[in-house]
Amino acid sequence: MTTSDGRDVDGAVETEDTAPSSAAAPTTVRRRSPIAVAVIAVLVLLAVAAVSFSVGRLSTLGEATPTDTSAEAGFARDMQTHHNQGVELALIVRDLTDAEDVRTLAYDITTTQATQSGMMYGWLQEWGLSQAGPEPPMTWMTRAALDGSGHEHDGGGSAAHEPGAPMPGLATADQIAELKTLTGVDAEVYFLQLMIAHHRGAVEMAEAVLDRSTNETVTRFATGVVASQESEIDLMESMLADRGATDEF
Repeated sequence: MTTSDGRDVDGAVETEDTAPSSAAAPTTVRRRSPIAVAVIAVLVLLAVAAVSFSVGRLSTLGEATPTDTSAEAGFARDMQTHHNQGVELALIVRDLTDAEDVRTLAYDITTTQATQSGMMYGWLQEWGLSQAGPEPPMTWMTRAALDGSGHEHDGGGSAAHEPGAPMPGLATADQIAELKTLTGVDAEVYFLQLMIAHHRGAVEMAEAVLDRSTNETVTRFATGVVASQESEIDLMESMLADRGATDEF
């Protein structure tokens, strides 16, 4: 019922039919650019690192915060540097070879070590410590272990280190420059040789912090580094054998 001025007495509101037409809209296929894919990959890595760090934080809320000169802080800083070079080497070799096994390994190293580097960056932030320490790199490894002994393992690394000395297994600038000049099998072999030495150095550093820390987050992480990198060393030695080479430069 309506009034003389056309208003609906019952309060009903007349509406127009706005249902979509039966004609289907054209479908557009969009391809992501390489830059977009790279950005997405970085975001995924950051998300994984954030989740992993949060889980570790929740499980260790009762632990004492490491100090600026602690083994935990020194390890977090130095292993970030070590991992970042591992990522650099992996990215270099992916542009020098089409070998699927090497490219797959390089991708795995890039994603794993970039994520772990982000986790260690997060530890230092959570501990309220700077990313650059007050002491030269490797100083933490010159100090005695928790049992009072020095750092000695069967991994072939040196038992003693000096503050500011190169990290074990770190490739030199000349070695990186040489890798960039190679292609194909030559690049593959040299990369594998460099990365085996690099992994052995990382294992030595991880074992050193295990000797010097009771922090659950750090020791769990270091134990994982030892296991995963020793496994990759075995894989890379097999890949070298397939190419008629060894880990000797």
